[in-house]
Amino acid sequence: QVQLVESGGGLVQAGGSLTLSCAASRSIFAGAVMGWYRQAPGKQRELVASITTSGGINYADFVKGRFTISRDNAKNTVYLQMNSLQPEDSAVYYCNARNDVFKYNYWGQGTQVTVSS
Repeated sequence: QVQLVESGGGLVQAGGSLTLSCAASRSIFAGAVMGWYRQAPGKQRELVASITTSGGINYADFVKGRFTISRDNAKNTVYLQMNSLQPEDSAVYYCNARNDVFKYNYWGQGTQVTVSS
């Protein structure tokens, strides 16, 4: 059974920080581009950041300089360090594992991030 288990969401004041974690099964994680997406109420799900197996990173413009994505291949875990959080960052954050060669695309259950002003 494929599992992406997210943790680390919560309530934080504007300007604060949170770190999200997503633990994946080994068979999925090793070959996957790992990503974090978010979805706010009434809005489409959008990419926040992604990281390839070799460490190539892509950030959405709205998080550059504030968020950092990283992966620990020994722990099969991807992280999203979020600093300088703003109310507009409030959303459900989803972990994603994608492999275009083996054609899989899996999602975690989501973790709520709420930033109060």
